[in-house]
Amino acid sequence: MKDILFHFDSYPDPTPAAAIDQAVRFAATLGSGITALAVQVDFKPPGNWLAERLVNLSGMCAQEEQKSLANCKAALAAFSEKAATEHVTGSTLLAKSEPALLGDVVSFHARTRDVCLIPMVDNLDGQRSVAEAVLFQSGRPVVIFRPGAADLPAKTVGKIVLAWDGSRQAARAMADALPIMKLAREVRVLTVVKEKPEATAGLGNDVVRHLGLHGIRAAADEVDIGTRKIGPAISDFVKAHGADLLVMGGYGRSKLREFILGGATQHLLQEPSVAIMLSH
Repeated sequence: MKDILFHFDSYPDPTPAAAIDQAVRFAATLGSGITALAVQVDFKPPGNWLAERLVNLSGMCAQEEQKSLANCKAALAAFSEKAATEHVTGSTLLAKSEPALLGDVVSFHARTRDVCLIPMVDNLDGQRSVAEAVLFQSGRPVVIFRPGAADLPAKTVGKIVLAWDGSRQAARAMADALPIMKLAREVRVLTVVKEKPEATAGLGNDVVRHLGLHGIRAAADEVDIGTRKIGPAISDFVKAHGADLLVMGGYGRSKLREFILGGATQHLLQEPSVAIMLSH
């Protein structure tokens, strides 16, 4: 995993410095190069003469675009300084997009990277929709983190939990995460049994065999879903075992351009307690 894309949020508030620091340190931990992508918002005001006369709508849009551009430039400068300090190979990209097409722009650049890092500060910052677009449109994995609550691993990779239900998405996530799992101190393969018919006892044993052939020592764990839903069951396990990273398949079904997320993906994106690597 040598080529990382890191997306900056520029509007209405910039990506915080803590997220920049974590992304660069994560690249250093993996021995990777990292490209920072900042996207300036492009507002296209409707041609409404009344709104133009009353509130100068085009002027307001231009002012907000400049605010976004200033945030982009400041974040890219901070990134370059941090990359130099950590002796990480870093490069920068500056793009421009309408807010509704932001996910498409990030997805396009993610297709030629090994993984895309997307920080989320709160559920209203728009980064979740960008993460969903990258997950379902780029063909590459995405790592979602929240500084202070779901931090990226730094310096070393401790414990990784691989959520395993035998599905195609889970297999894709396992394959995408092999380079990171090789660096981990411990890998746990989690199957939540009785959640779906195919998630049966012993399902993780063949995963442990497969990972072993890649030089990864892993152990299989099983938890009974009981009365819980799948998302909280995974979250409870991750918290109880102090994981540094959760690897799982991102589930969803298409409805025209939108994806309706599966229950586990929905829950874990809503309130992440650990950095999550998702593949679809």
